[in-house]
Order: sequence, then structure tokens, then C-alpha cells
Amino acid sequence: MSTGVFLKLVAIFVVVALGWVVGKARWLGENDPARVLANAAYYIFVPALLFRTTARIDLAAMPWGTVIAFFVPVLALLLLVYAWERRTHRERGLPTAAPSVRAISATFGNSVQVGIPFAAALFGEAGLAIHVALVSLHALTLLTVLTALVELDLARERRSLGHSNAHLFTTLARTMRNTIIHPVVLPVLAGLAWNLARAPLPAIADEILATLAQAVVPLCLVLIGMSLAYYGVKGAARGAVVISVLKLVVLPALVLATAHWGFGLTGLPLAVVVMMASLPVGSNALIFSQRYAALEAEATAAIVFSTVAFVATASVWLAVLAVLG
Repeated sequence: MSTGVFLKLVAIFVVVALGWVVGKARWLGENDPARVLANAAYYIFVPALLFRTTARIDLAAMPWGTVIAFFVPVLALLLLVYAWERRTHRERGLPTAAPSVRAISATFGNSVQVGIPFAAALFGEAGLAIHVALVSLHALTLLTVLTALVELDLARERRSLGHSNAHLFTTLARTMRNTIIHPVVLPVLAGLAWNLARAPLPAIADEILATLAQAVVPLCLVLIGMSLAYYGVKGAARGAVVISVLKLVVLPALVLATAHWGFGLTGLPLAVVVMMASLPVGSNALIFSQRYAALEAEATAAIVFSTVAFVATASVWLAVLAVLG
């Protein structure tokens, strides 16, 4: 692991630790300010980042073969985790949103704070270009799918509890509306529409969006530390370890097998997609769990555990790739 990547990891832990101190000292009050920060990220800063990113994607220049080779196994694991958790979450007394929270934790990587400097240090400009292409569709794809799944689960729960006597078609229509009119999905769709219209972003609008987007990374890192302070890891460690194994071991293995032997990827594209899959759990998993008030402690612990373990597992995957040439 290069010095630059190691220093980036140290910086992440320092900012997380700062958030933990703030949470422990209750500097922002006693009434769960971590949730307030999560809402600020979800409703203000993340939408700005997503809209700006999707509005500026160069769709014609996307390496679509590599993109598909990455997202097919990622979405497959996401749906497998979701389906398994959905079958068993009720008997374990878990919230309705738990399957979707665990699915995002097992598949959504820290592709910006850790991934970008990692790809730049290892693969140079050519590899970084592929990585950024994947990043541009990362949140768009995973968050959109998971939002649809969790909103459908919540709609089913409301029907089963008798809170809604609406016809199935009405329920599906309401679910679709809740999925689209959503602080993650709506800015993505709006950004894509702007992109397809080939309309340039006005300079002032781009500057405003860029300013808001810059707050996402530090805010999310502080939020992780504060969540550790408020929720702790008691009762969440086992689930967090399982999620970390899925994210750091199972997902990159699945991407390697699918991309190499299924799609024929070799060389630099293969290395980039495997290392993208091997990244630790991203902060969007915590924001998602905060949004739906489910497994916040587990999501927080998974981010911390997987980021620590990444120092070792990344070296293993680089060695595997070296063997494959």
C-alpha cells in the first residue's frame, strides 16, 4: 500500500475520531444530533453531489463493457443479501428496512475518500479514469435499486398492519412515487435528464452545487464518529464482522470471477474493478440506515471494521491480481 493511500486512511480515522469526541462530549446536544447531521447530508449535500455528478457524466466516453462487468456481480450480491435477510429478518425481530440496510452495507464501497487516491496511486491516470467512470454510476445504481426495495417493503408493512386499505395497484403507485420523489433518486433522475438534454450547467449553478458537494465527505466522516459515540457497537459487532467479510472478501471474489471468466476482462480494467469491489464499506450505508432508522450501530461498526481490515485485504487482492498477470 502506497504512502499516499496510507495517509488518506489515517486522515479518515482522525476525522472519525473527532466526530466520536464531539459525540461523547455531547457538544451538539443530547437529542441525537447524529440523526440531524444525517438528514442534512441526505436532504442537502448528497443530492447536490448526485445531481452535479450525473449532469456532468460523459455518457459517450463510458467504458460500458467494464461497467457492466462490475455492476452485474455487485447487484447480484446485493439482491442475494437482500433476499436472504428478507426471509429471516422478522423472526429475528429486525426492522422492516433491515434487509436493505444490510444489502447496501455489503456492497456499497468507499469509492471516493479511499477509492480515488487508491486508484490514482496504483493505476495512474488510465486506471483512475476507469475508476471514476464506475464511481459516477455507483451511488446512482445501488441507491436507486435499494430505495425501490425498501420503499416497497415499507408499503407492504403498512398494508399488513391495516394502515392502508388501498388496492395493490394504488400501493405500487404510491411506492413508485416515494421512490422517485426521494432525496437520492430524484436528483439522479434530474441530473440524467439534464445530461441527456445536452444543456451545460450555468457557471453559478455549478459553483453552488460544487460548494454543497464538498461538504459530503467531512460531514459523513464526522457522522460516523458521532454515531459510534451515540450508538456504540454493543450487539452490533457480529453483524458488522459478517458484513465486512462480505464486502472485503466475497464481493471482490465474485467480481473477479464474473469479470475475468464471465466477461473476459484482463489487465488494467480487471484490476480496477476488483480493487473497486474490495474497498471498505462507504458512509452512504450509514446515511441510508439513518434515513430508515434501522441498524445504525451495525452500519457504523461495519464501516470502521472494514476500513481497518482493508489495510490487510487490499494487499491480498493485489497479490491475487499479480498472480493472474
